[in-house]
Amino acid sequence: MTVLWLRQDLNGSILDVGGGGEGVIGRLYGQSVTAIDNCREELDEAPCGCRKLVMDASALSFADASFENVTFFYSLMYMDRPTQRAALSEAARVLKKGGKLLLWDCEISTAYPEPFLAELDIRWMQERILTTYGIVKTDSQSMQDFEFLCRENGLSSLKKERNGGHFYLAFQK
Repeated sequence: MTVLWLRQDLNGSILDVGGGGEGVIGRLYGQSVTAIDNCREELDEAPCGCRKLVMDASALSFADASFENVTFFYSLMYMDRPTQRAALSEAARVLKKGGKLLLWDCEISTAYPEPFLAELDIRWMQERILTTYGIVKTDSQSMQDFEFLCRENGLSSLKKERNGGHFYLAFQK
């Protein structure tokens, strides 16, 4: 199990891509968050006080430069490579100049035929969530893949951290 300590260090509006399920970013930032997910049931499960919309991350219906921040919290792992590319391109498009894109995810070398499981102990202030994210897919993914895609979309690296096979990346437009 990997322990993740989260900080409340974002200001302004936040688009949380894949914000259903545990709704971690929505829980952390509340009404500042617009959580999108392509599955209504996942959004219904999210216990946050944020705005929730069913939407495809690869074809966002928001205008250019709509958000100060965009987050991907263990949501890219559920997308195939072309969808990841499109979702990060769309995220960069809706991000305001000077805005931040933050992503938390993990290295996956194989997730087929056996599923890949990411067991997490997520903590901030007095809150704690124990959860497991699991996926079966044929695409691998690495921190370097996402660094490349973010740079390809005109974003500049601010920070990167590794915690075992898990990573955190921060970029600015």
